[in-house]
Amino acid sequence: MGLFTKDIKTMDDLFVHQLQDIYYAEKQLLKAIPKMADKATDPMLKQGFLTHLDETKGHVKRLEQVFEMHGVQAKAIDCPAIDGIIEEADETAGEVEDKKVLDAALINAAQAVEHYEIVRYGSLVSWAKLLGRNDCAAVLQKTLDEEKATDKKLNTLAESQVNLRAAG
Repeated sequence: MGLFTKDIKTMDDLFVHQLQDIYYAEKQLLKAIPKMADKATDPMLKQGFLTHLDETKGHVKRLEQVFEMHGVQAKAIDCPAIDGIIEEADETAGEVEDKKVLDAALINAAQAVEHYEIVRYGSLVSWAKLLGRNDCAAVLQKTLDEEKATDKKLNTLAESQVNLRAAG
């Protein structure tokens, strides 16, 4: 089902569709993050990836909780956007020989993922509230807050040391 198909008729349909989309994305990230951690050479970046892997497992559980709360089966639908972001990260990482530059590229790829997730979770929180599902919104907000915090940590790490080493 494409995003703008006749299968989405109501705000509730759109909400469930986006839950399925981000559920797929989070499950794909459970596979991608360990690979990124393996490629990272900066110890803080490597640890950051591993910490976010644990958080991502929690994100999947929260999404399953929201599906249940909303009375629909937890189901993932293909998300070409996250597939593209992950594929681009893999290709870029494979092309970078200098490990310092590779760390900068990995942060950039991770931030692309975070920004995608921030947009999706932000919309889901807003839509849950519109649908009168403040219970779902509260659960989704926890994940949104974690995604924003991860993005901020990545930005700080990039600007304080990784990008400087890559440029040097």
